[in-house]
Amino acid sequence: MNNVRYVYGLSSALLVGGAAISLITGSPLGAQVAQNDDSVMNRVVPVAGAPASFADLTAQLQPAVVNISTRQRVEVANNPFAGTPFAELFNRRGGGQPQTREAQSLGSGFIISADGYVVTNNHVISPPDTRAKLESITVTLPDGTEYEADLVGADAASDLAVLKIRSTKTFPFVKFGDSSAARVGDWVVAIGNPFGLGGTVTSGIISAVYRNTGQGGAYDRYLQTDASINRGNSGGPLFDMRGNVIGINNAIFSPSGGSVGIGFAIPAEIAAPIVEKLRSGQEIQRGYLGVRLQPVDEDLALSLGLPKKRGELAQVVEDGSPASKGGLKSGDILTRVNGKDVTSEQTVSFLVANIQPGTTIPVEVLREGKPVKLNVTLGKRPSEAELQAQAQTFDPESEEPMAPGTSDSTIEQKLGMQVMPMNAAVARSLGIPADTQGVVIAAVDPNGDAARKGLRRGDIILSANYQPTASVEALLAQVNAAVAENREAILLRVQRRTTPPAFIAVRITK
Repeated sequence: MNNVRYVYGLSSALLVGGAAISLITGSPLGAQVAQNDDSVMNRVVPVAGAPASFADLTAQLQPAVVNISTRQRVEVANNPFAGTPFAELFNRRGGGQPQTREAQSLGSGFIISADGYVVTNNHVISPPDTRAKLESITVTLPDGTEYEADLVGADAASDLAVLKIRSTKTFPFVKFGDSSAARVGDWVVAIGNPFGLGGTVTSGIISAVYRNTGQGGAYDRYLQTDASINRGNSGGPLFDMRGNVIGINNAIFSPSGGSVGIGFAIPAEIAAPIVEKLRSGQEIQRGYLGVRLQPVDEDLALSLGLPKKRGELAQVVEDGSPASKGGLKSGDILTRVNGKDVTSEQTVSFLVANIQPGTTIPVEVLREGKPVKLNVTLGKRPSEAELQAQAQTFDPESEEPMAPGTSDSTIEQKLGMQVMPMNAAVARSLGIPADTQGVVIAAVDPNGDAARKGLRRGDIILSANYQPTASVEALLAQVNAAVAENREAILLRVQRRTTPPAFIAVRITK
C-alpha cells in the first residue's frame, strides 16, 4: 500500500469486490412538506428509506468478491561494505553478488465474467519496488478455493488491472453500473478483505461525486464514501443497491492510516471503458498537452484580478510539446478545453486524457487578462514512468550516493557510475539546451576510476569510443563492445555545464 500525503494523508487502500444480481431493499420514499407562514421550509422525509438489512444483497454479491495475493522477487545488494573503501575488495572476492528476497502484496478484486476475468487496482499487482519482478498471482474465492491467475493488462494512469483465472470453471460475476447517476446520499455497500480479514462487508452513503483530491493526474476524480475502507480493500467494488459496481475502492483520506470515514472509489464510468480495452488487449492511448498546471485558487485569482476562481494556470510549457506548438505560453490560464469549462471536478488533465491523440481541439485561455482562443493538436500521453521522470527535479550539486538497482547494472559495474536519460526537465536543471543529446551521470562510485578522473553528478556523456550516446542503451552498447574486444578502458566525451566538452578515458572494471 502506498501512502500519498493529502493534507493529513491520502493512503491507497487495498479492497475486495463482489458479484451479482440486482436487489433493492427498503420501501419507496415518501415526502412531507411543512410550510411556515411567510418563510417556507421544504423537507423531504423518507418514510422507510433505510434498508432493514443488507444481508440478502450481500449474499448475492459476495461470491464474486475475491482476495488477490502476489509473490515477487526483489534483487538486493549483498555488500556490507557498500560506500566504504573495502567495497571493491569485497566484490572482487565474490561477496558482492546480488541476493534475492521474496515480497508479497495483498488486495481485493471482483469477477466480471463467467469465464473468470477479474478487475483490481494496478497497485495491487504491480510491485512498488522497481527492482521487484512479479512472479505469481493467486486469486482466492470466498469459499477458500485458490486459483493461479495471469495478468491480462494493467494501466498505471487509472490504477486499473485485469486478471484471468486459470480455470475452465464457470464463476459468479458482477457488472458495472452507471456511476453518473449516483447522487450524494445514495446508499452503497463495499465488500473486501481489509487487513486480510476476508469477506468483510461495510455500508455507507455517497458523500461526494467527482471529488478532486488535489493529487493531480488524468484520473483525480473519485466517488467519495463514508463506507469503511481500509488497507487490503484496494481493487474491491463499491455497490449500489441494485448490486451493480459503481466504483472501485482505491484510496482513503486519513491522518492515522485507518478509516476515518473518507474513502475514494474510481467511478465505473471511468473504469468500465478502460477495463474493456485491457481485457481485449487494446492499447490505451490518451491525449497529451505537455504543460504543468496549477489550479487557480483564491489567492491566485486575487493576484491576477480575476472576478472568481476559474481555470488552471500554466506554470511550465514543455519545449516542443503539443501545447507549445499550439501557441500556449507559461502564465496562460486555461479556462475551456474542447468546449468544456475547466473546474476542480473537470480538470484539464481529465478532459485531455479522454481525447484521442492527433485530435485538434479548441483551447480558451486568459493571457494577461485578455481572452485568447487557440487550436491545439494533442500528442500521445507518455507512460506514467516517463511523466514521473519528466516531473523530477535534478540537482547536479547534491551528493547522491550510488543506489543499487536504479540504473543499468553493467554500466554501474564496468564504469563505476550510474547514468540516466536526458530529458527537458534535467536539461533545464543543468542550464543547457533542451535538445542536447547525451546521458547524464547521476552518481559516481567514489572508489572507481571515473571518480579519480574527476567525473561527477551532472556531467553529460556525449559519446563513447566516438559513437554518440543519445540514450542509456547506446552507452551500454559501447561498453559491451569494449568488453567484448578486451579493452581495458573506454573513451568518453564529457561535457560539464561551465566547460567545453573533453575526452576522458575511464578504466573498465574487470
